[in-house]
Amino acid sequence: MGKSPQTSQGQDRKPAKVKQHRRDLQDVILELVPGRWRRLLWSKVGGGRLLEVGVGTGINMVYYPPEAAVVAVDPSPSYLARAANRARKDGKAVEFGIMDAQRLGFADDAFDCVATSFVFCSVPDPIAGLTEVWRVLKPGGRLILLEHVRSDWRPLGWLMDLLNPPWLRLSGDNINRDTVANLQRAGFQVVAVDSLAAGLVKLIEARKERQ
Repeated sequence: MGKSPQTSQGQDRKPAKVKQHRRDLQDVILELVPGRWRRLLWSKVGGGRLLEVGVGTGINMVYYPPEAAVVAVDPSPSYLARAANRARKDGKAVEFGIMDAQRLGFADDAFDCVATSFVFCSVPDPIAGLTEVWRVLKPGGRLILLEHVRSDWRPLGWLMDLLNPPWLRLSGDNINRDTVANLQRAGFQVVAVDSLAAGLVKLIEARKERQ
């Protein structure tokens, strides 16, 4: 059964009404993500000790590999409560923690794999968050991400840059991040990149190289 959220770190200090509005909008957007994309993400995740960063309300839990020991974290207590309730109803053995991607409360080299979906568009400092993920991965461990990113097509990329400030204020998400480059800056080796939705969404596999 799912364990209740216990650890509290790095809470968002935005006014409650703003936070709730953004969460409601994010819920609507995430529900539109095709299930085949999520299945593709989790098909790349194997056994061992697994961390999902940004579990939200637990929409991905149905895809968790049964052989994995899963820890799931999110900065929102309300989202974690909903995810824990979903885990209890579905009989999922998941350990939950309330924490910020930029300050993960785990020891170094703690996980075999980390998975995220549409998370690093909203982390305020994505390099800091990805560096934390790198830290908690074992040498040779993998990070699998499903992310919407800045378009490689110059006119559309320019438009996304232009629209990013108002969209960020509305939703709390950035639409113009270069997540592949951010992974490399954080120390990861990028292993594979699959483009979805004309390159606006990418499924990325990265690895923490053995030292």
